Amino acid sequence: MTAIPALRQDARQIFQAGVQAADPYLAVKRHLHFSEGQLKISLPNGGYRSGHWRSIYLIAFGKAACGMAKAALEIIPPDLLNPNSIVVTHYANVTPLANLQVIGAGHPLPDDQGYSAALQLAERVKKARPGDLVLVLVSGGGSALIPYPAPPITLAEKIVVTDLLLACGATINQINCVRKHLSVLKGGGLARLAAAADLHALILSDVLGDDLASIASGPTVPDSSTFTDAVVILRQFHIWEKLPASVKRHLAQGQSGLIPETPKPGDPIFRSTDHTLIGSNAISIDAMLDCAQGLGYGVELYGRDFCGEARIAADQLAGYVKRPDKPVALLAGGETTVTLKGTGLGGRNQELALAFALAAETHHLAGSWVFLSGGTDGRDGPTDAAGGLVDAGSLVRIRQAGLEPLALLHHNDSYHALLASHDLLLTGATGTNVADLQILLLSP
Repeated sequence: MTAIPALRQDARQIFQAGVQAADPYLAVKRHLHFSEGQLKISLPNGGYRSGHWRSIYLIAFGKAACGMAKAALEIIPPDLLNPNSIVVTHYANVTPLANLQVIGAGHPLPDDQGYSAALQLAERVKKARPGDLVLVLVSGGGSALIPYPAPPITLAEKIVVTDLLLACGATINQINCVRKHLSVLKGGGLARLAAAADLHALILSDVLGDDLASIASGPTVPDSSTFTDAVVILRQFHIWEKLPASVKRHLAQGQSGLIPETPKPGDPIFRSTDHTLIGSNAISIDAMLDCAQGLGYGVELYGRDFCGEARIAADQLAGYVKRPDKPVALLAGGETTVTLKGTGLGGRNQELALAFALAAETHHLAGSWVFLSGGTDGRDGPTDAAGGLVDAGSLVRIRQAGLEPLALLHHNDSYHALLASHDLLLTGATGTNVADLQILLLSP
């Protein structure tokens, strides 16, 4: 039987391999080059896009924006970099960059600083002209970091909508659908503003399946969703009646055709627009598989779409596990959801970890085991933790601290449960974001 401390160390190492595979700096370096007097951008088909662009607007937003922009700065000649370039990222990821304005903003809830940054970004992009390139570096978190509510909706009103969506258990795709139809930039809005120039987006995906229309709410790609889709989602989760009047009015006008829809596939504004996916959750899972094999584990891929309500997903995983006859690693990636019913502190990864510890007890999971669930960005919900790393002794430690783990789970207070058992996964901001990773290590 492998000792639990060794399993915990291995779990951390495997998780770190997944995070490193999504390094935004290296991802840009692999796909952006300058040679023979031209900027060359790798394309998915193995070719590249190039041109003698007069000026390059560098527009970066998301949690990985600084790492991506740093790499681009080292490749783009200074005389081609347009002074209207801008970088927007989460406060914890802000890194000063020469010749670039870097703005910190709020996530997961947007704030005034992000709103100000979005206004500046929009005004600068509109200055691009034929012969210019707008090089957009997109990473997870962009939806919240550059909020530009469609007038007359205020930022405070949009925050109310975002808060309601985050609390009701809506998926990221459902949340983004609503955001697109309340925004100037999302759902192809940025491409619409930059339509006079060429545009290319290098995209680090935090969305399962890598749907470009969902990553940061798809500011540079066509949007197939509609105002009606957004209204259906809000009614489905019984949010509609709680919305500010201006939001309901805006969505109703959109349904009636009084407000233009988001740009759809085939719209002429996308004729000079292209995209390259440079990192994803799937790539990070593959890196974890390699690392786990290198550490001597028998490896099984549990799933690349680990999603659903965190508590249910945890119970399903615990029920799936069979007692191994050798050390085994079950690996997954995805993004679960949490329906808030209590007023505790935590995030989906912490709730998943605590729920798994309880499910393992219920299912009488034998042998030594550890389970890690962490956000690749290093931040899980409104906490300083990336997630949780629990083991067969976690519930004992929580109870020895005088707490009842099931009651804390019901109260959505996974943070304090894992704090008591010393099971918080603390990594600090990683500078990247490709959704969440899960690791279950088992030893006979």
